[in-house]
Amino acid sequence: MARFTLALFFIVAALPLKSLAQQKQVAKGTVQRIKIHSKLLEGNLSGDSADRYVSVYLPASYKNNTKKHYPVVYFLHGYTDDDARFYGFKKHWMTLPPVLDTVFARDPAHEMIVVTPDAYTLFQGSMYSNSVTTGNWEDFVARELVDYMDGHYRTIARKESRGICGHSMGGYGALRIGEKNPDVFSAVYLLSPCCLNSAPMPVEPIPAPFLRADSIKTTAAFQKADFFTKALFATAAAWSPNPANPPFYLDLPVKDGKLQPQVMQKWDANRPLNNLDQYIYNIRKLKAIGFDAGDKDAGIAASIKTLDIELNKYDIPHSFEIYEGDHINRVAQRIEKKMLQFFGGNLSFEQDADH
Repeated sequence: MARFTLALFFIVAALPLKSLAQQKQVAKGTVQRIKIHSKLLEGNLSGDSADRYVSVYLPASYKNNTKKHYPVVYFLHGYTDDDARFYGFKKHWMTLPPVLDTVFARDPAHEMIVVTPDAYTLFQGSMYSNSVTTGNWEDFVARELVDYMDGHYRTIARKESRGICGHSMGGYGALRIGEKNPDVFSAVYLLSPCCLNSAPMPVEPIPAPFLRADSIKTTAAFQKADFFTKALFATAAAWSPNPANPPFYLDLPVKDGKLQPQVMQKWDANRPLNNLDQYIYNIRKLKAIGFDAGDKDAGIAASIKTLDIELNKYDIPHSFEIYEGDHINRVAQRIEKKMLQFFGGNLSFEQDADH
């Protein structure tokens, strides 16, 4: 009898352990890396392909629940990044699908499709802006990509069920595109968004990176440049394109060793904190807007504090947080704990009647 009781004890004690092991098994979504041809990117002066890779995350239930349609979140990557890095096709500082799997396994009622286009260009980033030099990236994301997804996947094809977000350059792009397209997107979230406020106009003596950029005359020389110098080119290609200025078809803030104030004025016109007043009517149409940054990401943290002040001035509800961290070290956690909860609470998951 004693042996039977002892055996029964071990059987019962083992049951919770098995249950815990089962709980750790997270249902995984699938990732499709597709290629889309964009008419809006055709003929760009940089010579970048109009055939763009796009990574599409489909939640775990998508394959078998064939009658269900899903909200879509468009996630825009940062400068020097691409979709392949975020979706596990290349080594990176974070991989998005496991984060999505974890959240949707915990909250299957709020599963979403997540989409990221490859915006890596000759200049290592498009700034998600319309430009003859790099192509109409802004319109590609807001129109062509959205139309493609609605035409080829089981999406809930309404603005109430679409969100746009991004990290760094992608956060800038999400705000730029979101504030101009409230008829397409209803919720916007920015993760450590760059480029919101004006950069100081270079003065004499001209800083070395501007002089280095001015000295670059070939693509080979550009490829050898440092990060900041390359970023100047990417910014110029997006915000001060010049079809009459080969080989890069852009204007830099310094030309032949002389400052070009008009170029900086063009750049300033593309900074959201400089033109926010023009888009308040559109921003009011959004259901929700949120943004965050790490306290060690000093310049970006300061800029989103200003964004918070500006939105408060117009009594526009929003979520805003400065957390302990830098530009990348807690982004995965922010996506899991904050951003996906934000979209889960603000997007519509209601199925259309004909679905």
